[in-house]
Amino acid sequence: MATSTDMGFISTAFEVLLRNDYVYWTLQHIALSVSAIVIISFVGVLFGVYISHRPRIATYSLIVINFVYTIPSIAILGLLLPFTGIGNTTAMIAIILYGVLPVVRNTHAAMNNIEPQLIESARGMGSTEWQILMGVKLPLSVPMITAGIRTMAVMTVALTAIAAFVGAGGLGVPIWRGISTYNMDMVVIGSILVAILSIAVDQVVGFIGGRISYTRHYR
Repeated sequence: MATSTDMGFISTAFEVLLRNDYVYWTLQHIALSVSAIVIISFVGVLFGVYISHRPRIATYSLIVINFVYTIPSIAILGLLLPFTGIGNTTAMIAIILYGVLPVVRNTHAAMNNIEPQLIESARGMGSTEWQILMGVKLPLSVPMITAGIRTMAVMTVALTAIAAFVGAGGLGVPIWRGISTYNMDMVVIGSILVAILSIAVDQVVGFIGGRISYTRHYR
């Protein structure tokens, strides 16, 4: 049973959150990060599937993507600012560029690690390349693709905190303000909320991936 001290602490915590616009910043953070996750997942899986059928293009594409991944996120923002300005656009482009690697790499690896005998069996039964892709390759690749998306999703939620540096809002705002004003409460609360969102997104993506695998298996 919760004591009066515990209830007082919880009440105080909620008052602090509401008084300092943490709800608004959290909603901004969710909107930015979820939008980026959806875009990265869609583009990353499509591109991963595309290059899995084109080994020469895959080699160079992965080199370029790996190179972009090594550039610090703050530096990417700095490079984009002269072209896209301050705001959500710059933040979204930087987050997408930084987050696409795990999805592309896992999709490419998953598609290329399928047993050749399975594909040949499907061809032998008269399946077209599209049917093989949709009925064999993608269903078998779901666990590995989901793992890449989960990694990307957690990283994206954390990385979205940098959006505050280009005026895009989110939980980076209280973190940055806390650092600037030596207010450690803002830094700690902002960081904890980012961590909670990261864990929540990881669980949601894992659940969705598990349901897709279950549905494919028992179809």
